[in-house]
Amino acid sequence: METPTARWRRLLPRTRGRWAAAGAALAVLVGGGTWTAVADDGSPAVQREDRTLRPGGVEIDTSYFYAEGSGKRPAVLIGHGFGGSKNDVRAQAEKLAADGYAVLTWSARGFGKSGGAISLNAPEAEVKDVSGLIDWLAKRPEVQLDAEGDPRVGLTGASYGGAVSLLAAGHDERVDAIAPVITYWNLADALFPDGVFKKLWAGIFVTSGGGCEKFEKRLCEMYERVAVSGKPDPAAIELLTERSPSAVADRIKVPSLILQGQSDSLFPLGQADAMQKAISANGAPVSVDWISGGHDGGDNETPRVEGRVGAWFDRYLKQETGTDTGPAFRVTRTGGIDSTDGAALRRGASSDTYPGLRSGGREIALGEGTKTFRNPAGSAPPAISAVPGLGGGISQLSSLGVGLSLDFPGQFGRFDSAPLDTSVRVTGTPTVRVTVKATEGRDAVLFGKVYDVSPDGRQQRLPAQLVAPYRITPDQQGKPIELALPAVDHEFDAGHRMRLVLSATDLGYASPAEPATYAVTLDGPLTVPTAPAVRTTAAALPWWTWGLPAAALVIAAALLLTARRRTATPAPEPGLTDVPLEITGLSKKYAKSVDRYAVRELSFRVEKGQVLGLLGPNGAGKTTTLRMLMGLITPDEGEIRVFGQAIRPGAPVLSRVGAFVEGAGFLPHLSGRANLDLYWQATGRPAEDAHIDEALEIAGLGDALARAVRTYSQGMRQRLAIAQAMLGMPDLLILDEPTNGLDPPQIREMRDVMIRYAAGGRTVIVSSHLLSEVEQSCTHLVVMDRGRLVQAGPVAEITGSGDMILVTTAEEVSEPLAEKVAALPGVGSAVRTDDGRGLLVRLDGATTSRLVADLVRLDVPVTGVGPHRRLEDAFLTLISGGAA
Repeated sequence: METPTARWRRLLPRTRGRWAAAGAALAVLVGGGTWTAVADDGSPAVQREDRTLRPGGVEIDTSYFYAEGSGKRPAVLIGHGFGGSKNDVRAQAEKLAADGYAVLTWSARGFGKSGGAISLNAPEAEVKDVSGLIDWLAKRPEVQLDAEGDPRVGLTGASYGGAVSLLAAGHDERVDAIAPVITYWNLADALFPDGVFKKLWAGIFVTSGGGCEKFEKRLCEMYERVAVSGKPDPAAIELLTERSPSAVADRIKVPSLILQGQSDSLFPLGQADAMQKAISANGAPVSVDWISGGHDGGDNETPRVEGRVGAWFDRYLKQETGTDTGPAFRVTRTGGIDSTDGAALRRGASSDTYPGLRSGGREIALGEGTKTFRNPAGSAPPAISAVPGLGGGISQLSSLGVGLSLDFPGQFGRFDSAPLDTSVRVTGTPTVRVTVKATEGRDAVLFGKVYDVSPDGRQQRLPAQLVAPYRITPDQQGKPIELALPAVDHEFDAGHRMRLVLSATDLGYASPAEPATYAVTLDGPLTVPTAPAVRTTAAALPWWTWGLPAAALVIAAALLLTARRRTATPAPEPGLTDVPLEITGLSKKYAKSVDRYAVRELSFRVEKGQVLGLLGPNGAGKTTTLRMLMGLITPDEGEIRVFGQAIRPGAPVLSRVGAFVEGAGFLPHLSGRANLDLYWQATGRPAEDAHIDEALEIAGLGDALARAVRTYSQGMRQRLAIAQAMLGMPDLLILDEPTNGLDPPQIREMRDVMIRYAAGGRTVIVSSHLLSEVEQSCTHLVVMDRGRLVQAGPVAEITGSGDMILVTTAEEVSEPLAEKVAALPGVGSAVRTDDGRGLLVRLDGATTSRLVADLVRLDVPVTGVGPHRRLEDAFLTLISGGAA
């Protein structure tokens, strides 16, 4: 789950390099080894350096990404969501690095491997850390500087990371552009809207942070105080407001791309509206994008969002003035289902100016009269609108007629419109004026929502499952007040009705425990914003209206051009029916290249029961090979056969192949078991063919299967992804870097998973950079370099050469005896093995027979002598061109 923060404006003067003193103290505590990655063969090799820094006096775990040979470049900092770590944004960091940025990610205080307590982006804590990280970037030779100590730098991140992007822009004038995603402007307003406690989200918020004890002491005390009283006090509101971007509203003067979620009951669209108004008032360029998903789930449109963020930075960091950064306002609209694949249809709508939340108001008359209803004792049972952890899919589908909203009789008042003459697209915040009275001089706590009611009245939909809370104090009662309803983008069809409901309770919020009676009278129509300047992109014609004629032309052209070399799909090879994989003469050139090969003349064979390690440096062609093996791309030359069947895109034999390549996308609020069930249902194959229990037994997740995936560690997520690849118990399992992001115990567990899977006679192919793990888990190896096969064979055969000799002994070898062996003529060194019952001897001129004779003379109780070489040594020798 993702969430919030910011803090004390009065503590921070507006000076460039606010944290210069902290920057001077910035120290590298742990220099992690450089890890080289490549997103795709042919892309620039991306380097990753892991190290622990102390930018603000607390250990912060960081990763730094950059591509070789790009010269001076702008930098980007990417923050993660609440409850996450730097690992969550690694893929985006690698993409930006490959696109020519120096990228720094970090785990915020209290998360991942970083130290400190969670301070909710306090300026003297998390924000200070960011300024220290900017200081560190200024010293990197790859980073472009605007002035000494001032790097060209942008910030982005979702939720918690989005808030710190805004805060850093307000506290550190070196920030040049930002792109916050689904985040907050005022955290107090988000958690205590109109003085009503958002109890369900607040509880999830604290729990996902690791519990109250993980927070700064006064934050924990504040939460416990409010959770008990059910009502925020002035001190709580002040504490969160001081740590919010709104506290530095007048200081944020950089180009800002604001991406906010429509399916978001935590940080609704009003938070983005406040951001846009404040930042644009400072004279900075601002664009607003309402994405489809949000904290309640749904489609967060990650590829499109990351693409737009990249374009924003290209324009304002790289100064590429020709870059199209998109419209000033864009909203993703959902409506209908594609009959060809069952997917929800989405289109973008946009305008050249931001319309705000109340543009183009249209008045809709509602029923008259006064509605009287009760707040029950204990405010239970509560009405249901958004359900954090469950509402994501529901809010996403509300526009398609699916919903979970529920109001209990006697606890709400409703006002209906007449059937609409024409369809009405509502884009923004509807408003209505009402007069409210409560019994016994108490606060009236109400929850407002607007339903879309079908013509027959049997179905009502709650757009985005959103509700707005109101606390109406005794001095406000008895006179007209304006209520702002949830901001949405929703089309009400002609013939439908709009239904205003004011409820006394809601599951997500704290209502007064004392019973009370409320009387509500309408004082005017419902005013809905229509944003007339926002235009929806024209719907594409059904594919078949142009696709069939175009396809016919393409096919005809292909037949004419390839008639001479066209052959039928190769027939099955009977002799290979039991062979999981045979690759023969495989070649693939880089795109747009005549003579540069990603893979060239590659041939090898894999048998049943093997765990094959596919090794090679970055750019060796491993990824291209795996993609051709899975039928994702087509080789230029050569052949791949799986169980005797030639591989082509969509080949039936691919149903016998399971793959885990780029990680699985799980629904975080569903259990591990529910995610696997849902995935298998999507394949359309019979449930009995899934063999879920067998896959889960091999993956070894145990009782964790019943827990929500959001509670899983990285290792558990990896094992769940492996289990998903194992569904159906494929005969050939392909794993690309399955141990990425895992700690040593988790890596060991993953090794056991692969060995157990192959033990049943199946075959595993694993591509990995961890040579020690490959050596322990794989039975066979294929080593590639520059697209070619260097060597293939059993692990023992590849490692069993060189000048290192392993001597095993019947009893433990003493250190003095090892020193005597090391002093023998022709021996370079001799060290005891870890268990002490042997020696690793490096020969330097002596022969093995001479060594044995000398050992016998020294009364060494020899039981065996043989060659020994680590896989790392063999690998480095092979790729450097040495003899194997």
